[in-house]
Amino acid sequence: MPACGRQVYCIRLTTVLCVCLVRSGLTNKWQIVNVLRNLKQMKVLFNKKFLFHNVDSDAEGAYRIKEFPEHYKDTDFNGEEYITLVHSENHKNMIREACMHNDYAAEVLLTPESYAAAISAVGLTVKAAEQGNFAVVRPPGHHACYERAAGFCLFNNIAIATQKLVNEGKKVFIFDFDGHHGDGTQSIFYESDKVLYCSLHQAYAYPFSGLPTETGTGNGTGYTLNIPLISGSGDKEFLAALDKAIAEARKFEPDVVGVSAGFDGYEKDRLLGLKYTLKGYYECGFRLRRAFKHVFAVLEGGYHYDIRDCVENFIEGVNVGSRPPRNMFDEMMSLG
Repeated sequence: MPACGRQVYCIRLTTVLCVCLVRSGLTNKWQIVNVLRNLKQMKVLFNKKFLFHNVDSDAEGAYRIKEFPEHYKDTDFNGEEYITLVHSENHKNMIREACMHNDYAAEVLLTPESYAAAISAVGLTVKAAEQGNFAVVRPPGHHACYERAAGFCLFNNIAIATQKLVNEGKKVFIFDFDGHHGDGTQSIFYESDKVLYCSLHQAYAYPFSGLPTETGTGNGTGYTLNIPLISGSGDKEFLAALDKAIAEARKFEPDVVGVSAGFDGYEKDRLLGLKYTLKGYYECGFRLRRAFKHVFAVLEGGYHYDIRDCVENFIEGVNVGSRPPRNMFDEMMSLG
């Protein structure tokens, strides 16, 4: 369809939706605008450069995302300027130098391609936070602390994007369902009352933190929620913990929800013993989007060959959850 044709089609479709909303009882223009905003669909942000970092590792290797180039176009944004929102200048320089000199950090042999991937990972996460999208990136981020790289993580992607939102006056709920505790993210916001951090992870696994007694300190007391699950836990336990997190987050009233989406809780993961399914990830996305208007996500862990299936099921849940409830409309009304 030519560009002008697509524009006319979109205008006609929006007009039809507005008529539907008015007929369903919404007469205030701002109510209609809010419903139309909620129809925005989450999309994947990806770049092939993520395939050239830590290529041959059988843990956090390129195999995890090898299917994405066939299905998604490249998007890029250099996030280097944002790194020092949560990391020291010394840490940024240390990681850059390690990459340029092929040194080790965070259990990974780094290369110049690693730094290119890392700053794009930060950039696409910032863009995802602005747009309500899913940044499929490598290297992951949630183990990276203010001045420490760890657990395959160089820079804390979601923490950087979150701090940018906080600096803009927003409150953020971070929901981290990676099977490993996000110790880096927790440490960065442990004294903040502008970020509610919740981690749902396997108990007694790396990094051996994330106890329920870790709840924050100073102004951040009560703004950290850890929900460890025992090995073998499946969708039932996963979704019950999610509902608990959502209930706490509703009290917090966040402007934005950021999801650290690690898929190492998946039943086929090679490192952990959780048993989440694709249906569980779909339901997670659906419940989060039904509860909150602005949701974005970034890829963390997941050590198996089904990452794309996991991501797409989560996104489908979010996008279905963004639709107005069916009973808002008169189902007998013709759209033609």
